[in-house]
Amino acid sequence: MNALTISTAISSGRVHLVTVRQTSLDTARMRVLWVAVIFAAVAAAAIMRISYFGVSDRVVNTTSLEEALLPSRGELTDRHGVPLARAFPAYALWYNPTAMGDASDPLVKTPQEVAAELKAIFPDVDIDNLAGKLASGKPGYLRRRVLPEDANLVQNIGELSLELPRETDRHYPQGSMAAHILGFVDAEGNGRVGMEQVLNARLSDPAMRSKPVALSIDMRVQGALEDELGRGMLATNAKGAAGIVLDADTGEVLALASLPEFDPNKIDAEGAGNMFNRVTNQVYELGSTFKPLTVAAAIDAGTIRDFGKRYDASPVKVGRFTIKDSHAMGASLNVPETLIHSSNTTTARIADELGPAKLRRAMMDLGMNERPQIELPARGHPIWPGDDWPRLRNMTVGYGHGIAVTPLHLASAYATMVNGGVWRPATMHKLEAHEVPKGRRVFKASTSSRMRQLLRMIALYGTGRNADAPGFRVGGKTGSAEKPGNGGYRRTSLVSTFAAAFPMDRPRFVIVAMLDEPEGTTASSFQRTAAWNAAPIVGKLVPRIGPLLGVMPDDTRDVDISDLRPLVPEKH
Repeated sequence: MNALTISTAISSGRVHLVTVRQTSLDTARMRVLWVAVIFAAVAAAAIMRISYFGVSDRVVNTTSLEEALLPSRGELTDRHGVPLARAFPAYALWYNPTAMGDASDPLVKTPQEVAAELKAIFPDVDIDNLAGKLASGKPGYLRRRVLPEDANLVQNIGELSLELPRETDRHYPQGSMAAHILGFVDAEGNGRVGMEQVLNARLSDPAMRSKPVALSIDMRVQGALEDELGRGMLATNAKGAAGIVLDADTGEVLALASLPEFDPNKIDAEGAGNMFNRVTNQVYELGSTFKPLTVAAAIDAGTIRDFGKRYDASPVKVGRFTIKDSHAMGASLNVPETLIHSSNTTTARIADELGPAKLRRAMMDLGMNERPQIELPARGHPIWPGDDWPRLRNMTVGYGHGIAVTPLHLASAYATMVNGGVWRPATMHKLEAHEVPKGRRVFKASTSSRMRQLLRMIALYGTGRNADAPGFRVGGKTGSAEKPGNGGYRRTSLVSTFAAAFPMDRPRFVIVAMLDEPEGTTASSFQRTAAWNAAPIVGKLVPRIGPLLGVMPDDTRDVDISDLRPLVPEKH
């Protein structure tokens, strides 16, 4: 091959190489261009999508992930955020007869053998009833609320038809505490009895259930109230007890208890029988606790102007009926002595002087003629004397007979009597300052001031002395009423009540404590009246809850009773 041929071949190869390189470069540029075009198109689509959602008024539905992160039911807390009711994941025991494919033979072992093994895990089950369910071949729940460790034991039985689905359960961390306030959630997930029922829609709403609902109660106060009521109930062998602590200025319920209680975590036959709320649903003749209300109405109407005026204390005869006191209190009593000694006869005469129209109006203004106002669903209808009060009925209502109301009625009335004279409905919701209702005026402020003096005198010198917690300036009134029965009142069955407020120089809280059918025991000095059983409950409760509520004991302060003190002889 000559030099020319070689040179020609080399030149031809170079040209081909340049051509290949140029083609590759063009291909690479085209690919980059296409990538850029695709990227620009994706970016444009994304921008258009974002712009669409930015101007669209369509509501974007919660994603399944967000839904899963929400609790199945909203949480309830006390006023300080302490959890009272919350949802948590749990197991259930479900019987699936078709799990092995043959519904006619769903179990490896016999129903009796499987029931016996389940009995070993859950001692409270009825083995015969359980075996019957397994033998029936019908699917269904065998048990709700199965603990993880028990679920493992069920799996070890080795029966495929015993399934353990994960479910959301309702848990009450405080156990039976505040049960009548909270209520419970049934197997279908619906709230029952208490605030669970009242707030059912809100607690179940996905849009709202992420935010806890704060109730008005203070669990520290609730625990103290339940403890002291329980002690008083056991000490006197009472069949039941009830109590409430109420903010006198706002109507907020800081504690409410009805005993015996139930456990909302486990609703059994005994618990179902204890769901009746004695504070809001049971009506009683609350006896002498009404006497200060009658005196307040008489002061407000101008019937009582002179507190030194003496009223005849002898028995009152109206037709064939006679009103008398439990024991002789002297020939006459003035207003302070009437309340200190809890006289029926002089209170009846004050009510008679006031007249039925004015006393009835005062009682209606205090809400005694209608169901108590509170959010709880269980609210009792009072036994109201009607529109026409004859003379005898007016007198008996004056000292708390012939009219039956709930302890909540009484608590709201006492709050009105000591807070300056304004009635407000009770509430289970925590209120901000701007949410407190204006209320309605029932008594003049001057009347309220006088009643604070008189209630304090009862605790210092009268039937309320066992409630006088040193330094807390307690004032209040006892009430011991016989329960009605066939043919009249049952002298051996009492309802003992003490209604109180503290501190009386600036009343902030009202307490009502009630015992249903207490007995005379060693703890009550063998007495059945409120002075010996209900009043001591308040006397022990106030020092426990006062500091928690910002009221510290102070022996240097008190309500001024200097103008009334001379009306009460030293011997009293």
